[in-house]
Amino acid sequence: MSDLPAGRDHAVPHVAMNNPARDSRAFRDALGLFATGITIVTTRAPNGDPVGLTVNSFNSVSLDPPLVLWSLMCGSPSEEAFRACSHYAIHVLGAHQRSLSSRFAGSREQRFAGLATGQGLGDAPLLEGCLARFECRNDIQYAGGDHLIFVGRVERFERSAGDPLLYFGGGYRGIDKPEAKP
Repeated sequence: MSDLPAGRDHAVPHVAMNNPARDSRAFRDALGLFATGITIVTTRAPNGDPVGLTVNSFNSVSLDPPLVLWSLMCGSPSEEAFRACSHYAIHVLGAHQRSLSSRFAGSREQRFAGLATGQGLGDAPLLEGCLARFECRNDIQYAGGDHLIFVGRVERFERSAGDPLLYFGGGYRGIDKPEAKP
């Protein structure tokens, strides 16, 4: 028995198998079919400037010890700050924070302009109004192809209620509410 609603054809047409090395655009499009939450990761550069960016590569790793991971493209202007920092904060965005996600995906000079922030562990800037926030010690860094994978040990976290900001198929998405059970 299927959990899918009756009366709908849920068959998905498949495209022929591709080699990701020869068709990177199709590979990227296929990866985009995995819905992700949106986060902003923040830290302080060695000179004290706040650094932050929008990231959708966040994932839990372990409950004991409490570990999470995210990745950053090698050569990113933020790479050295995140390599060198002792701590960073990962902010899980709510549906109401779409403009904040876009802001931290845009011009680096405007990301923190006029934005009130708190001070987290290792002086990482803390953003308000997020669904969850994880303050992490910068424990492990792995090379992973064209990205650097960061594994952080969660030292503090907080959470609140709300709908998540999602990304799917190259755009922001909402979450459908399940029907109430009788």
